[in-house]
Parts: sequence; structure tokens; C-alpha cells
Amino acid sequence: MRKWKKLITVALVAVMTLSLAACGSKEESSEGKDSAEKKDGYTIGATYYTLETEFCMRMDNYAKKYCEEKGINYTSYSGNNDASTQLKQVETMITDGVDAIILNPQDADACAACVDAADEAGIPVFGVNTMVNSDKLTAYVGSQDVGAGEEIMQFMIDYMQKDAFNIVVLEGPMGQSAQLQRWEGINNVLADNPGIKILAYDTANWSRSEAMTLMETWLTTYGDEINAVVAENDEMALGARQAIEDGGYDIPCIGIDGITDAVTAVKEGRMIASDFQDAEGQISGAIDAAIKVLDGKEVEKEIWIPFQMITKDNVADFENRY
Repeated sequence: MRKWKKLITVALVAVMTLSLAACGSKEESSEGKDSAEKKDGYTIGATYYTLETEFCMRMDNYAKKYCEEKGINYTSYSGNNDASTQLKQVETMITDGVDAIILNPQDADACAACVDAADEAGIPVFGVNTMVNSDKLTAYVGSQDVGAGEEIMQFMIDYMQKDAFNIVVLEGPMGQSAQLQRWEGINNVLADNPGIKILAYDTANWSRSEAMTLMETWLTTYGDEINAVVAENDEMALGARQAIEDGGYDIPCIGIDGITDAVTAVKEGRMIASDFQDAEGQISGAIDAAIKVLDGKEVEKEIWIPFQMITKDNVADFENRY
């Protein structure tokens, strides 16, 4: 009997020892998994006013790749063209404890609240591509939109080789910095060319489909009186061009951004030019600025990435760029 009791005791000790070892192994494995999944670098969050346009998608896609290469944790949101949505996204990023925020604002004034919220939480904000009216912004990376407006308007005048003709202008979302500044640039050139008349102007919200519908309306109203189309981005220029072709007209169009379809349109002669805006250069510049500030270094308050005009003469240089 004693022999059996001794065997049972030894067996129980062995089982308990194995159980404890198993528990210890499980805890170790869990800790190892957590440390393997988490990157050692900073966490950067981004909110874009939309991820429906090719240009903004270019920025977001490149940001993912660029942050991965630099060991940075990256998360992004689409504001769906709504400033209040972007504020909620910033609040979420603050709660999640990001180290820096990249802001591509829908509205220059309304999105100042995003910067205020992050500033109160001690998180630096880096604007990219579109501007926000806030002196609390850590840095801004973008391109000179007034200059882009001037460039496309002057290019159209040079192309037309006339002192007097009529244009229609397709604008971005009202109140967004790119819309305001590109409109300013267009009008800077028109001020020196009083023979050029704007027959109509309106927003198509950077949308190809909205621009097509608006252009159809203008063609019904003005017809052959329209001599040229000046669009504040390529999506709208392409939408207008489609309406022009469907209506049996041949009216020159120009835009901004250098998106894939616009490059093709310039090559085919469907657009006279597109002012290329470097999405990769802008977003990588914003990420670099964020890393420097988080490392305790200083950065310029404004970092400018130049535009480049795509024409029939240099279009080959921009094919297959993305």
C-alpha cells in the first residue's frame, strides 16, 4: 500500500511540474510574439481629406511603403471630404497615442480645430499638400498653388496665341487652400490679360464625374462661345474633356497634378498640358520632417516641392512614373 502511495505522489509531482513548465512556456511565447509584431520606431497617423482621388491615393500608398522602409508605424484615414470627420479621426489618433500627425485638410479654416486638438495633447502636426490656417502647425510640405494657377493660365494663353478668348474654370472644393490659391493664380494672370473673359466658373470638387456634368451644362448654355477649359486639377480636366468629345466639340483643356490618365491625355493630344505635382515628394517630405522633429531636430516651417509642366515635348519622361 505504501508503495502505491509513493508512486501516486511521484506521479502528481511530475504532472504539476509539467503543468508549471507549460504555463511558463506559454507566457514566454506570448511576450515574444508581442515584441516581434511591434516596431521599435515612432507611430505616425495621417488623415487625408479623401482617398478617392488618384493623387491622394498616391500619397497614402507611398507613405505606407516609405514608413515601412524606415521602421515607422503608420496608420491612415480618409476624411471623406468632411472637416468634422477629420477632427474625429485626429481625436482617435490622439487617444491611440500616435507620436505625430500628418494632416491633408479638407478646409483651410475648419481643419484648424484638428491642429488645436493635437497641440493640446502635445502632438506635432505636419500639413501636407493642402494648407490649414493655424500658427500651431509644426511644418507644412506642399507645392506653390498660386504659382500653379499662374502657370496653367499662362500656358493656355501661350497655346491659344490670342489676346482675346473665352474660358470656363473648374474649381476644387470651395474653401480648400488649393482651390483658393489656384484661383488666385489664374486671376493674377487674367489681370494682365483683360481680353480674356471667364464665361463661367464653379466647383466640381476635384471630381471627374462632377466636372463632366458641369461641362455638359456649360456646353448647352454657351456652346461654341467656350474657347478653352482651365481646370484646377486633372480629374476635372478629364471630365470636361469627355463631355467636350461626347458633344462633338474640340476645346483645349489643361489641368494640374500629372495623374496617369492626364499623362496619357497629353500624349494623345486630348489635353494640352498638366502641371505635375509630386505626391511622393510631398508625403515623404512630411514624414521626414516628422521624424526629425521627434528626434529633437529643427525643420523649416514651410518645405516646397516644385511643380513641373507636362507637355507633348516631355510627356515621355512622366510615363510609367507611378
